[in-house]
Amino acid sequence: MKPASTLVLTRADVAALLTLDECITAVEHAFAAHAEGKALGPGVLGVHGHDGGFHIKAAGLELGRSYFATKVNGNFFYNRERLGMPNIQGVVVLCDGANGSPLAVMDSIEITILRTGAATAVAAKHLARPGAQVVTICGCGNQGRVQLRSLSRVRPLERVFAFDVDAGRAEQFARELSAELGVVVLPVQDFAAAVRQSGICVTCTPSRKYFLTRNLVAPGTFIAAVGADSEDKQELEPALIAGSKVVVDILEQCATIGELHHALAGGLLTRAAVHAELGEVVCGRKPGRTSTDEIIIFDSTGTALQDVAAAAVVYEKALAANRGIPVNLAA
Repeated sequence: MKPASTLVLTRADVAALLTLDECITAVEHAFAAHAEGKALGPGVLGVHGHDGGFHIKAAGLELGRSYFATKVNGNFFYNRERLGMPNIQGVVVLCDGANGSPLAVMDSIEITILRTGAATAVAAKHLARPGAQVVTICGCGNQGRVQLRSLSRVRPLERVFAFDVDAGRAEQFARELSAELGVVVLPVQDFAAAVRQSGICVTCTPSRKYFLTRNLVAPGTFIAAVGADSEDKQELEPALIAGSKVVVDILEQCATIGELHHALAGGLLTRAAVHAELGEVVCGRKPGRTSTDEIIIFDSTGTALQDVAAAAVVYEKALAANRGIPVNLAA
């Protein structure tokens, strides 16, 4: 049988086809499928470059049909200020998992932004205290925005503190998200005071040195550590990790490039001490929160399970909407 054409989908196509709510549902299903042995991979490869680097992430899922996806992203955190380009950009290649046929090539920016926020929403749904309604967002860029939007889908939020090393960015974030979500969002310069008042804290920065320490975190807090997606990044004090219940997206990946790997390297924690992968909690194989006082950390390094789940939604909706440019790559 002659292979079908490969769809080429731009960032605008992806943004039009993938909603945040759809992404949260798809990502939750993907984590559960992995825990139940219904996934391929996931695998990751990192390559360092000058002032940045590349990562390649791949995984497969059974979603009514078999899908496999590989994402190649460049992460260069001076792009915006130096070149006026996105700091993170790349492509997702979606394939038929049964025969290898390339189904689609799509821009990765929207998928990466949305699926990262979606993972935090899934983790907060299962791990945050039911009454946690005060949030601190540390890092007020695009990812901070989708993190807050995602949390608003799974938690009734009362108040949000927005912190960024660029105070103007935090102020703009607060204005925009207050109006959009109908929630009180306050820009703050005292990060420590904000965290102490929060039941949920999200860190989404490119930091190379930890800034969230154990003494800042109140009992019962849920922390989503989103920034560390390479071994040189770090947002959380290793002692905080060692003294908390740790849930990872993928154990092997977090042990290599996540917050977890700093605690392992310091001898403060062992892999066996990690409570669970998120998928094990989602599908009920391991408990989530068992006490209102326990501090729970979600080490979110970003996995290709999220990418393939989101890309499959985009592809199927593109077919239904007759959207994208079909290309015969084998011609």
